Amino acid sequence: MPETKNILLRLDPTLAAQLQAVADIEQRPISDVVREAIRELVASRRKDKRFQQRLNATLKDQQRVLRQLKGDER
Repeated sequence: MPETKNILLRLDPTLAAQLQAVADIEQRPISDVVREAIRELVASRRKDKRFQQRLNATLKDQQRVLRQLKGDER
């Protein structure tokens, strides 16, 4: 398996039970179900125009901050 990163995920009991039920019904580990859901969310955001606008605004701001940190801009 490729290198992975462990992430702590806190869920309310109802959502955790529903996640467990999905994993049980599909006979898959919970981590596989969560990875699939995250992949689908990221793919959805890549197609979402409003999200992309916010991403571009954030990217522009972060680039400005990094240039300031580097000393290229005051």
